[in-house]
Amino acid sequence: MNNIIVLPMVIPLFTAIILIFFLSYVRVQYWLSLVALVITAALSGYILELIQREGILRLDFGQWPPPFGILFVADSFATILVLTASIVSALILIYAYYAGQSEHDHPRFFYSLILFLVAGVNGSFLTGDIFNLFVCFEVMLLASYVLITLGGRKRQLRESVKYIGINVLSSWLFLVAIAYLYGTAGTLNMAHLAERMAEAGPTPLITVISILFLIVFSLKAGLLLYFWLPGAYSAPPTAVAALFGALLTKVGIYALFRIFSLLFYHDPFVSETLLGIMAALTLIGGSIGAVAYNDIRHIVAYNVVIAVGFILVGLAIATPAAIEGSIYYLIHDMIAKGLLFLLAGTIVTLTGTGKIEEMSGLIRHYPLLGWLFFIVILSLVGIPPLSGFIGKVLLGQGAVQAEAYLLLGLAFLSSLFVLYSLLRIFLNCFWGETTISEGEETPLRKGLIIPSFILAMLMFGLGLGAELLAPYVKEAAETLLNPNLYIEPILYQ
Repeated sequence: MNNIIVLPMVIPLFTAIILIFFLSYVRVQYWLSLVALVITAALSGYILELIQREGILRLDFGQWPPPFGILFVADSFATILVLTASIVSALILIYAYYAGQSEHDHPRFFYSLILFLVAGVNGSFLTGDIFNLFVCFEVMLLASYVLITLGGRKRQLRESVKYIGINVLSSWLFLVAIAYLYGTAGTLNMAHLAERMAEAGPTPLITVISILFLIVFSLKAGLLLYFWLPGAYSAPPTAVAALFGALLTKVGIYALFRIFSLLFYHDPFVSETLLGIMAALTLIGGSIGAVAYNDIRHIVAYNVVIAVGFILVGLAIATPAAIEGSIYYLIHDMIAKGLLFLLAGTIVTLTGTGKIEEMSGLIRHYPLLGWLFFIVILSLVGIPPLSGFIGKVLLGQGAVQAEAYLLLGLAFLSSLFVLYSLLRIFLNCFWGETTISEGEETPLRKGLIIPSFILAMLMFGLGLGAELLAPYVKEAAETLLNPNLYIEPILYQ
């Protein structure tokens, strides 16, 4: 039965390969891709329920027992993220098909690349081996290198060079960190590493290794080292930008949570103090960037940065309530950022400009688009009963318990900057005198608005159904806070 946990990676991966044989049939590629993602989401939901009944699941490849072989591990934290990523990717795929995003310079490989990216994301969440975390990262990144260039505009080329350069550098540092870690501990199995790190304690060498991993995953998540992110996430086509905003930084955040709760929690200077300082500076920098620009795509990209800082405040505080709040907010942000990028891209497509001062009165022509944008603003700010509320409440509760008042203040002050930056778009673009005449109005196709509407309903569902999700989130937080809950099913069962 444990073989099922590899399927969220295998299904998108093999479907991506199969699509290469249908290069001339875009519609066939679309339907095969969509079916693959729907099946992946359904299986992820089943695995999540199976974990509740049977505990953490593991799959030993080649029947090699840990710590000698490669393995996948499905716990509640990883599986929740796999489920969310699969659902959001499927909806973005629908948008991409109807938006014609697949009709760029390399349309025949568009759906294969999306599935390779999803396979890398899901593999990163499920792997129990730190070298295979690197491998899955590279699968994801190689697909993103091509996706970011689709469209062939000069700005995309400039930003893609920066994006690829930064990720190649971080991947090299990742390999260096893995080499030092293996030389120190003699293993790459995460559960076995956790035992070895606990035995060794916070030695100077382990502290250096932990800082290396912090730099690597901070570059990938956009924690403080986010200078590459606003340009890279605002340059590609709408659907690609939505995938990047919803998924890519979340893999870096997941890696920070996994590594610093399992391996390097013994040194409070790195796992709490340094991480807290970086989260605080990310909140400040992201907030300033969000209000400094007049371009919709840059404002939305800087809101991704703010969310990264907010989520990692919970890891720096590391109380049960704060960790639960971060997990809730991480799930919420995958949905909300996917929706926000889709709506922002749709606005730019309809008006032909990204400058907020060059458009107004869109609510008269596209009322549903306008109110969906308003809903996502309320959710990101944390207004109940939308999905952002429960995460912010729990994180605030955890910060008060830990007396981390500075981080609490910065986290909630950043919400005001989110509100101000997105309200600027809403008030300037949707209200006032319309800049579109009756003859120039571009029709908004149902295929574009339906995925956005479903994402908005998911935000309501996550907010109203938080109690249904609570057992899974609570178990995920307990596993992160108590490494033995992760170690024992892998090494001793």
